[in-house]
Amino acid sequence: MVRTMGFVFCCLVFIVMNGCASTANKQGLEMQGLRNQISVLEAKIQNKDREIESLRDALNKTSEEKAAPGGLEVPLGDKKISTEVNVHPSVVQIQTALKNAGYDPGVIDGKLGKKTREAVKAFQGANNLKVDGKVGSQTWGMLKDHLNK
Repeated sequence: MVRTMGFVFCCLVFIVMNGCASTANKQGLEMQGLRNQISVLEAKIQNKDREIESLRDALNKTSEEKAAPGGLEVPLGDKKISTEVNVHPSVVQIQTALKNAGYDPGVIDGKLGKKTREAVKAFQGANNLKVDGKVGSQTWGMLKDHLNK
């Protein structure tokens, strides 16, 4: 009976020891899997950091290009207004272009008054455009050529 009990005890010790080893192996594999996932995520972060830096460089380059003077400056009181051609021109740009084209917008003051609207209409009529006194894309497309003259 003692022999049988000793045998059973040895079998139990073997089973318990074997279970601990397989649990340790399983935990080791889980840890390695987590380390691999961390490595993949760190690589993705590095790629995103490079992408962000590239976008910042492009933004800075674009900002520098916009800051570079592309036209003349027209004095308006104690300020200077750029004559760089924009998609949506300022009233000062419209008035300057009208004056340069030979149409009297009145005082170049940045205000879209009656005299400026009349000059726009005269310009539109002389250039076969819709005469509405508004400087839309077609009117500005023809008028902007006179801005820097």
